[in-house]
Amino acid sequence: MRSAKFWAVFVLLAAALTTLRLRGDTDHVPPTPPLSLMPSTIGGWTSQEYPLDSETLAVLGDGRFLSRIYTNLGSTGQPAEPPVSLFVGYFPTQRSGQSIHSPQNCLPGAGWAFLSSKVINLPTADGRSYPVGEYLIGNAGQKQLVLYWYLAHGRSVANDYLAKAYMMLDAVRWNRTDGALVRMVTPVGANEPLESAEQRVVQFANQVTPLLPRFIPN
Repeated sequence: MRSAKFWAVFVLLAAALTTLRLRGDTDHVPPTPPLSLMPSTIGGWTSQEYPLDSETLAVLGDGRFLSRIYTNLGSTGQPAEPPVSLFVGYFPTQRSGQSIHSPQNCLPGAGWAFLSSKVINLPTADGRSYPVGEYLIGNAGQKQLVLYWYLAHGRSVANDYLAKAYMMLDAVRWNRTDGALVRMVTPVGANEPLESAEQRVVQFANQVTPLLPRFIPN
């Protein structure tokens, strides 16, 4: 099944590249403010910057990145629950081999092993929902819960192959290959139910997603 998906994406890519060569080498990229203008406080969550090192930036390539850790401070000013890290990587173009790196490749490289995975539906304020990927990962006895999805042109996708297929289709239709990866991670406490960690990161995601269209153009 994975082989069939690969060849389907390969054929689409070849067709898209041929069309793009005929149309020119410059993408249409709508202007957007920098990701650094994302609010540092969202609801009751206050953030700290978590800068990416030069090695990570070299692997990620030419894009715009946001890396922060958000903490929900209680009335005492102390953390009321475990934090949630937010990473957004936006790529204005994915031509010439530049592409979004899948968490399936990055996380194992950082020493984390996948313990389980599934797709959940994240509700929106207008009553709709969209799919996001959810991973439970582990490393040296520690566990973390990961939500991630690809965001481009107002469309959210949890599947790597589908995201690439849409990117190639949009390249042909609109001369746009821009897109983003949104990833949120929260630690799972030693005695914490998985459902509790999932509720925390989903609630945080529900506060962040309405802010994203300002920085990730539709």
